[in-house]
Amino acid sequence: MLEIFKKMIGDKKEYKMMIARVEAMPKDYKFVFKKIQQYMWNFAAGDGYDMLKIHYELIDLFETGVAEGKRVLEITGEDVAAFCDELLRNTKTYTENWREKLNRDIREKLGGSRNEQQ
Repeated sequence: MLEIFKKMIGDKKEYKMMIARVEAMPKDYKFVFKKIQQYMWNFAAGDGYDMLKIHYELIDLFETGVAEGKRVLEITGEDVAAFCDELLRNTKTYTENWREKLNRDIREKLGGSRNEQQ
């Protein structure tokens, strides 16, 4: 139990440090990061650690953009939702879980694999 508590405290501290990095960015970067974060949390699966990894990488990318004097939309492109979807491509999401559950439930009920049904 103590190990879990220590991990939670460490995770919370790490998250606060991440947010501090975002708060140090220019307003447009901060705004876009927070909107992306809101959008992406809708798709988080399980404990959300996959999503945090993406957020850390996004902060690194945004900090590089700031350092190079780029506008935030030069990094994300005008279609920010498509940019987010690309970031989510290799991340376990709830929609992926729903798809897996749907297919598993049908296989269990009907038996066998898809190829055996044909």
